Amino acid sequence: MLLLVILIVLSIVAYFFTDELIPKLKELFIKAGIYGIDLCKSNKEKVPEAVGVVSGCVFLVTSFFFIPIAFGHSLMDTEHFPHNEFAELLAALLSICCMLLLGFADDVLDLRWRYKLILPTVASLPLLVVYYVNFNSTTFVVPIQLRQFFGVSVNIGFLYYIYMGMLAVFCTNAINILAGINGLEVGQAVIIASSIIIFNIIELQGDQYKAHSFSLHIMIPYLATTLALLKHNWYPSKVFVGDTFCYVSDY
Repeated sequence: MLLLVILIVLSIVAYFFTDELIPKLKELFIKAGIYGIDLCKSNKEKVPEAVGVVSGCVFLVTSFFFIPIAFGHSLMDTEHFPHNEFAELLAALLSICCMLLLGFADDVLDLRWRYKLILPTVASLPLLVVYYVNFNSTTFVVPIQLRQFFGVSVNIGFLYYIYMGMLAVFCTNAINILAGINGLEVGQAVIIASSIIIFNIIELQGDQYKAHSFSLHIMIPYLATTLALLKHNWYPSKVFVGDTFCYVSDY
């Protein structure tokens, strides 16, 4: 519970820091030529794009600060150090960091669609490798309606990893394809993140409390920085989030 309180405090700080940082960096994006024209407005004012990189960076820095807090009690006890959980967190942050870089590169270089299909799959490799080493469970539960045909569960083997790689591509483009209306991408990300956090809190008393606690460690600072970004992206939008935010939100 103490860790959760500390994480919430860090996330609140991250919210205000992101909220202060975005207006100060607007002109920097425009001077660099990273801007667009908002078709939802009658004026032709330049609106900075790819500002999702700001919230993404603050989120990563907040998560990095939380690592020694979350694992500090185990640092001196190397024999019982939770290496698996530590590797999972680092792999998740590495994938998010890769997606942040790839998304910003897409905003700046305007990558072709074939690269947008390949790069998210590559960025998911750290997560898939850690999952393979720690769990390697490729069995999924069959819906009740289909159990008479396939049984209670089905092991799909290596196809599971292919599916997860394809899922990363789908989620990235599913958020990105709805872009065009002020606050839409960030708004749906806030709703999804809030739903996941509520579900995790409810399930903290269950058997999988470690998995839900791990999810909270990522989702709470993400929600805080995303709310700050939504404040500036809400109509009338002062900034555009760009593909950078869509790539990061996938993970």
